[in-house]
Amino acid sequence: MLPSQALPATAGLSVRVVERRAVAEGVIAIELRAESGRQLPRFSAGSHIDVELPVRDGDGRRLVRQYSLCNDPAEDYRYVIGVGRDANTRGGSAWLHESLQCGDLLDIGAPRNHFQLHEAATHSVLVAGGIGITPLAAMARRLSALGRRWTLYYCARTPERAAFLDELRLLPGLVVPVFDGLPGVAPVDLARVVADAPAGAHLYCCGPPSLMRAFEAAAVHRDAGTVHVEWFEPRPAIENSNAERGADRAFTLTLARSGNTLTVPPGKSILDVLIEAGIDVQHSCCDGVCGTCETRVLEGSPEHRDSVLLGEKANATDRMMICVSRCAGAALTLDL
Repeated sequence: MLPSQALPATAGLSVRVVERRAVAEGVIAIELRAESGRQLPRFSAGSHIDVELPVRDGDGRRLVRQYSLCNDPAEDYRYVIGVGRDANTRGGSAWLHESLQCGDLLDIGAPRNHFQLHEAATHSVLVAGGIGITPLAAMARRLSALGRRWTLYYCARTPERAAFLDELRLLPGLVVPVFDGLPGVAPVDLARVVADAPAGAHLYCCGPPSLMRAFEAAAVHRDAGTVHVEWFEPRPAIENSNAERGADRAFTLTLARSGNTLTVPPGKSILDVLIEAGIDVQHSCCDGVCGTCETRVLEGSPEHRDSVLLGEKANATDRMMICVSRCAGAALTLDL
């Protein structure tokens, strides 16, 4: 640890790239540190950060992408992210793979966590698919530090595509690699994984949509409070029971702090209406994935359509993601 003054957790942070290395086929690890040896805000296992990139979208805005922190949460002097080269990239991962250099400065946001690790669980089962290993790697490190029992099922096409595998194998947990791109190797049997999980165990999954859907189906009969997922892309609308309710219904939006009242029409999100009204609100992905736009609900019932408020949070009425979620009734009051 570096003796230093901590940066405020709420501030936008300027960090320098001190290491950039290949950790698997198509995956790089990027180590970020604050200038002058200052501490970074503490983070918990499962956290992610926003990274602002010097790449602009079609509207001329700089891209902001979210990446999970994969290093030990006890390390307050650095953040490490793993970035997979996305074949369908909109510019973010391509720039990081092709243009980012050691010594470059990046602007990032303070860590946020919508994928909390339940540290008191007697056993944790982690299921990772590809680059979905990143938040689970931090969880494995934290559980190891706490002396908790954990099992990691790490799904990748081949060993060459399994980032951080050698590091994870050195930890005092059970790592079960599943390389289903090799001849004779079947995909992970999630029904068996869930069935074999001890009573009271907490289960976590992060990876591609096919893995996430299969995991949720396998774990449907377990206590929802013990099943945790993090989507890297929007949850398919066809699977979201709220996706079609209220799709064509306008509603009234009241902003409690200013007293302003707005109408959210069909085809526009709350975020769209706020921006058009000149109201500055934090947002990033606009897909209901990153959680940046989470806003307190003071009155009314939110209709969740995002990929963050899932599982035990699915019935939350005190907060919502305003980029995609809507109102289940005629009116909504937000803490804005």
